Amino acid sequence: MTKDFLCLSDWTLEDLEAIFALTEKLKKEQKDGTPHHLLEGQTLGMIFEKSSTRTRISFEVGMFQLGGHALFLHSGTTQMGRGEPIKDSARVMARYCDGIMIRTYSQAAVEEFAEQCYVPVINGLTDMYHPCQVMADLFTVIEHKQDYRNLKYCWIGDGNNMANSWINAAAIFGFELRVATPAGYEPNAEVIARAEKAGAKLLLTNDPKQAAAGTDVLNTDVWASMGQEEEQKAREAAFTGFQINADLVKLADPECVVMHCLPAHRDEEITDEVIEGPHSIIFDEAENRLHVQKAIMATLMAR
Repeated sequence: MTKDFLCLSDWTLEDLEAIFALTEKLKKEQKDGTPHHLLEGQTLGMIFEKSSTRTRISFEVGMFQLGGHALFLHSGTTQMGRGEPIKDSARVMARYCDGIMIRTYSQAAVEEFAEQCYVPVINGLTDMYHPCQVMADLFTVIEHKQDYRNLKYCWIGDGNNMANSWINAAAIFGFELRVATPAGYEPNAEVIARAEKAGAKLLLTNDPKQAAAGTDVLNTDVWASMGQEEEQKAREAAFTGFQINADLVKLADPECVVMHCLPAHRDEEITDEVIEGPHSIIFDEAENRLHVQKAIMATLMAR
């Protein structure tokens, strides 16, 4: 087991499944009102360069429920925003905090921070990966389907950090994954190559109907992520036909579930009808960010 949670491919199948088991335990205890102060007296520093709803609330509430304390640090209000070297910030913060969560643009910056920091570092999101979200997604699938192994998963839309993380997950967990993106918007080529070398069962296509046919889990994200706002109009044109709507859901398995990591642009990448429909597990998925991240923090930080 590694000391940081930067990318799913850094972790073994056994260690990730242990996080699922701990998630189930902590969620049950929280619902029952049973305290689990596994991180009593500890502090999590939370560095944000990208704005957030679910990431900030879930980590902050999670640390409170684990008996610890979370510090919200916007990069613009720290010396990092004025150009302090990452290695200097990392070494100082490690002396104050018991763990660090970072939500930022550059994966390389997170990796450099972790290399210089002797306390655990968690990737709360970068442009390359969003590992906490995919863990929450898979845990939600387990809750609704009792397992994840023998299911067909489908990603429709942008080949972004979520698509990259789903490809990593397919390589580790062994399920079949179909990824449908418009031409020119494919996931990272190195991520694909590494997953295929590891034996991942991947189908990469530009046809969303081919990807969705008979699948058990449909998943998507916004077409333009944070930092890509100026591309919105061009992306709307390129992604025509890549919407998860009632017609696409009908192509999937009749008992399929639909996920979206939120925030959603309703009636753009996914229709309001599907979000509010019987196949949607989107808000269970959002809740499980809290429970999964508590398990990740406890795994990394418990003494």
